[in-house]
Amino acid sequence: MSQHRSLKGASTITAKRNVLKRFERVDLLKKRGQWKDDQKVIGLPKTKPDA
Repeated sequence: MSQHRSLKGASTITAKRNVLKRFERVDLLKKRGQWKDDQKVIGLPKTKPDA
């Protein structure tokens, strides 16, 4: 019998995430030059991941 496609490992999933975690958003804002050192991490502006 073959394994059902929903039971395959996470390594085979290659979907592009469209939601970033907070530390990823901060890193992206730093890379873009939009982050200030005294800025709070709560209420960050919306960011789209780099393509």
